[in-house]
Amino acid sequence: VGNISFNVIAICYTLQLMKYIGENGVSAYGVLMYVGFIFGSVFIGYNMGISQVISYNYGAGNKAELRSLLKKSLVLIGICSIVITLAVQLFAPALSRLFVGYDETLCGLTEHALHIYMNSFLVCGFNMFASAWFTALNNGPVSAVAAFSRTLVFEAGCVFLLPLLWGIDGIWMAVNIAEVLALILSASLIL
Repeated sequence: VGNISFNVIAICYTLQLMKYIGENGVSAYGVLMYVGFIFGSVFIGYNMGISQVISYNYGAGNKAELRSLLKKSLVLIGICSIVITLAVQLFAPALSRLFVGYDETLCGLTEHALHIYMNSFLVCGFNMFASAWFTALNNGPVSAVAAFSRTLVFEAGCVFLLPLLWGIDGIWMAVNIAEVLALILSASLIL
């Protein structure tokens, strides 16, 4: 579900960016994806590692340890979210130059997009964890709902609606709004 959704969303972004900016917008989006993959791997790796521990304790019926794992995971993800977001904000100019330093206009656009788009890291780790949590608890349908809503329903809607309000910045903000909506859904599912 996540991979299918990711590819559909990439098509949505490409369509909107071509409509509003052109090739430079798609190039900037490519850089966002590279940077996002690098930093997102922190959350993916954590989720892959902690899932077995969650499943083991779920199978053993150890509810106290499950609550402890949930609390500790949320704190750790919160800390990582802040550190990653600050790092991207601090290094956005250098990251832009690294990927597209050959074109000053594209470099400026990419830096601006990084500053907006990468704020999603304040929230996305929690949403990724929620999906992994339900997978580890052997609840695939709820995990799929969380992942599908986050990456396809909310983000696709935002990619097409927000530019009508805020122009190109609406496209860059789409992931942020989608992640907040997904956080509300994830929190309600966990509760």
